[in-house]
Amino acid sequence: MTHLKSCVCLFVVLILVTTVKSQQPDKNRLKDISFDTIKFDIEKGAPFKRDMLTREIVALEGQLVRIRGYMLPSFQQSGIKKFVLVRDNMECCYGPGAALYDCVIIEMQGTASAEFTVRPMAVEGVFKVSEFKGPDGKHLAIYHIDGRSAK
Repeated sequence: MTHLKSCVCLFVVLILVTTVKSQQPDKNRLKDISFDTIKFDIEKGAPFKRDMLTREIVALEGQLVRIRGYMLPSFQQSGIKKFVLVRDNMECCYGPGAALYDCVIIEMQGTASAEFTVRPMAVEGVFKVSEFKGPDGKHLAIYHIDGRSAK
């Protein structure tokens, strides 16, 4: 009888461990997100506070993601290692008055680089919340992706 109790206890523990493990996000599995996924409530002109982020956004930290958007123009056409990806191609999406959740700073890793295009592109990489402030101390961006590919 003791042997049976031990087997049942072991079985229950295995089920619990498997259930908990299956509920944790797989950081190596590519997750498609959009700018709507990383949107949160903030009043226009209000200072950013990390507790404004939703649980879903916080859960993306360290995750491998793919997001589509537009590359802000730069003076470089190819071999671009760092750029800003925005929700749409209108000039209103970055800088003063732009929503913080409408842009992502992309830094291509290793030998990966991007080519400039006016068309929408998909960027894959590791997502993180990383606050970027201007000289006046105001947030210009809060999202960052360590890019693996940009097409």
